[in-house]
This record gives sequence, C-alpha cells and structure tokens, in this order.
Amino acid sequence: MSALLRQIPANIPQDIRKIRIENSHLTELPRGSFENVSALEYLWLNFNNITVMHIRSLEYLPALKELRLQGNKLSSVPWTAFQDTPALKILDLKHNRLDVLPEHALRYLPNLTYLDLSSNQLTIISRDVFYNWPVYQRSQSTEGPLEAISNAVLALHDNPWICDCRLRGFVQFIKSVGPPIILMNSYLTCSGPKFRTGKFFHEVELNSCTKPLTSALDTNLTVPAGLNITLTCFVQASPSPAVWWTYALKLLRAFNVSTEPISEDTVRSELLIPAARPADAGNYTCTAANFLGNASVAINLRVVAPWASTTPRGWAPAAPAEPGAHVEVRIAKQTVYGITLEWFAAAAAAAEPGETWYTLLVGRYDAAQKDTIYIGPGVNTYSVTDLLPATKYEVCVAVRNQAPRKGQCVVFVTGSDVSQMEQREKLIHIVVIVCAMVLAVPAGMYACTAEALPGCLARCPSACPRRRRGGPAQAAGSKESTLDSLPAGSEDGLCRPDGGARRSPDRAEPGKARPPHRNSADLY
Repeated sequence: MSALLRQIPANIPQDIRKIRIENSHLTELPRGSFENVSALEYLWLNFNNITVMHIRSLEYLPALKELRLQGNKLSSVPWTAFQDTPALKILDLKHNRLDVLPEHALRYLPNLTYLDLSSNQLTIISRDVFYNWPVYQRSQSTEGPLEAISNAVLALHDNPWICDCRLRGFVQFIKSVGPPIILMNSYLTCSGPKFRTGKFFHEVELNSCTKPLTSALDTNLTVPAGLNITLTCFVQASPSPAVWWTYALKLLRAFNVSTEPISEDTVRSELLIPAARPADAGNYTCTAANFLGNASVAINLRVVAPWASTTPRGWAPAAPAEPGAHVEVRIAKQTVYGITLEWFAAAAAAAEPGETWYTLLVGRYDAAQKDTIYIGPGVNTYSVTDLLPATKYEVCVAVRNQAPRKGQCVVFVTGSDVSQMEQREKLIHIVVIVCAMVLAVPAGMYACTAEALPGCLARCPSACPRRRRGGPAQAAGSKESTLDSLPAGSEDGLCRPDGGARRSPDRAEPGKARPPHRNSADLY
C-alpha cells in the first residue's frame, strides 16, 4: 500500500495466492507480469496509474478468480486477454476511462458472477455485447433447471449514456433483463441529447436509425435588396445529423447559421443574410449527414430592387410624389475620394420609419444618368467611395421610388489628389538641394586654396629664393594654374619642387599689361 513501485516485483514467491498493490505508481501491466506465480487467485491493483494492459499480461494465471483494477486510467481493455483466466469470477473496472465496449468483450468470461463497469465514459454500446455473453446465453437456454445457473451482478450506472437510436437495442436489453442477471442499479439515466437528459431508460422510447432527409419550405426565393433574409432547412434523421451550408461567397462573406432540434428526429437549420444585396444571389445548399449517409437541398435566391423593375435610373419620377414625403440631406464627412451622407425623413415619411425605403441617386453633376442605390428601412447614413478627385458630383435622396424634390440633393466637389501635390513638392525640394550643392563647390575650393598658401610658405622659406623685381619673364606658353588666378596676400612666390619660384600675379612686369582678375564663378 502506497509503495513507490513502478513495476510488478520479479521475486514474488511461487505459492502466493493473493497480491494487493494499491496507491502505487504502476503505469502498465506488461506481458508475462505474473508468469512465476501461477497459483495466484486474487489480484488487486486498485488506485494506481495503469494506462496500458498488454494482451498477454494475464498469461500463466489459470487459477485467477478475482481481478480488481478500480481507479486506474484504462481507456481500453484487451478483452481477449481473459482467455488465459477461464476461472475468473469477479472483474472490477469501475472508475476508469473506458469509452468503448466491443461486441466480443464478454465472450471469454463464461464464469463471471460480478462485472462492474460503472463510472466510466461509456456512451453507446450494442446489446450484442450481452447477447454474446455465455452467462446470458445460459440464462436464455431452456435446457436444465434455472436454479442451477449462478446469478451474475452487472453494474453499468454513472456512465454518460446518449439515448438516441444507436442505444435502442441496449435500452431494450436493460428493460427486459432479469435473473440470473441482476443489475446493481437498474435506474440508468440519459446524459443526452438535451431533451432526454436526466430521463431514466424505462421512460424513453427510441426509434430506429434513419438516413437524413432534407427539405425546405421554398426552394426559389425572390427578395428585395436591403432586407434581412433567413433561409430555413429542415432535416429528419436519427441520430441527430451534422448540418452545414455551402454557397458561392462563403469565403468572402460568412453568414450566421443556427441549428436546433425541434422534435425527437427533426432538426431546423437557419442561415441569416443581413441586408441582402445583389451579390448575395445564387444557390444556397443545406447538407446533413450521419453515420448512415447524407442528403442536401438547394435554395435559389434572387435579390432584386425593392420596387418594380421599371424604376428609372435617372431623374424621371416613377410615381407621383406623396405630399409631405420630404427628406433633409446633409454631408456628414467628405474626403478626397468620397463622402458620407446623413438624411432625415420628415412628415409622412417618418410615420413608419421601420418600413420606409430610400432611393439614393449619385453621379457626376453633368451626367444624364445617375447610379441608383436602394437603402433599406432603419438606415439613414450611407458612404459613397471611389469618386474621382477634383470632380463635381450631385447626390440626391428620395423616399421610395419618388423623384427627388428641392432640398433633397447635394452638390459637392471632391478634393485634389494630395498624393500628386506631395510628389511635386518632393521634386522641388530635391532640385533646390542639388542646386545648393552645386553652388557650394567653388566656395569650398576657394577656402581650401586660401588655407594652403600660408602653410606652404611656412614650410619652405629657405627653399624659395627672394624674387627680384623685374626678373626674367616666364615662358609665354605656360598654362596658368588655378592657384595663380586666385588672389594671394604674400609677395613671395609659391614653392616648386626644384627650388625655383613661381611669379606672383600681384607684381606685373614693367611695360606688360596685367591680366584681368577671374573669380571663382568664372573658374567653375
């Protein structure tokens, strides 16, 4: 008890008849776990962490009478493993995680007198599980006295049973079972579907399973634009099917879908289209499926103008104006490419605001035909986008299909394209910067030259001989340097590598005209 065992000990004496290891850390029963204790009759492994049971874990246990695995974490049991325990009488598997019971589960337990499967996760099982149980088969046999057959206690309570058509056979078995099979708790209850939750097995009557059958009240609908449309699909099926809708714009515009049962075997599914528009027209398919098959029904939807197709697209009135049906219009917001309108219907038009439709006419001021937009009841704002910049437009709002009256139209001019003006400003800025850089280059050269003259004179005073006034003239064909053309404040010439001196332009030779001064701009 409460030992830190992680596996079955290997040194168990061979003549041991009972083993009890509880509240330990066992996680599995490997193959041949008890091959050295063939005399074992009672094996209790309650409240461990056993999740895996090998198909040969009970090998070499022909005398085993009692196996208790309560409070472990088994989600499945290898039922063929009980071929190695023909003498087993008590099998306790309560408080595990079993969710499936195969039809052959009890086939290899012919002498069982107590089976506890309570407090697991069983939802659906077949009655064939018990019809294949040798104990039940013996109780149904007419050969021999009934008193000779031992009673078998069966515990199946506290499981989340789903009481639909799939559980029909098992419910019938529970209602009809009697000695020698005794239910520990005969009041088994349903956990689903919703309308059967909490009911006892003997209170429900389950029908046979059926393939889905879909239908719709109307498979061809024509509706006015702007209305909220609900498409309804009815499905008859058992068990309850999965229902979904498919339509052309599903990836672009997802609509709300609600599905709810309205009877034991009928489901209603509704798809809501808010403010239907012409783009929503098309086929809407309702599909239902369960394990027996699937079925579908298509509903064709047409979305048209809320009034007759003869409604004009221009300014011509389609019906006489109703007295007092006046709409006040104003611009709530304006951008370069659009506006947002607000309107208020006064007098008779406002008497039934929940049923009043509006016509919005928008187009260029000089256009003969305007675009028509129909606005549903309860809406008093609309945004017009994708307009051309710097263009004159006119927008009118009228009640129903009447012609717009005075004061129900707004004339406006869209703004200039800000992006083009910004590009022009950027171009001007770039041109100015380039010009400034170009003008700055000669000034920089002048500054460099002015600093270079005194530095050279300071380094080589001895190498530059004093130039006599009226010395021999330099060769007439020599090129004038850039430095010669710039003014200098010294009477000494610049140094040459060979020790000679350059003639300063400040002292001209007698009788020779002084060349004109050139500034930095001329050089550039």
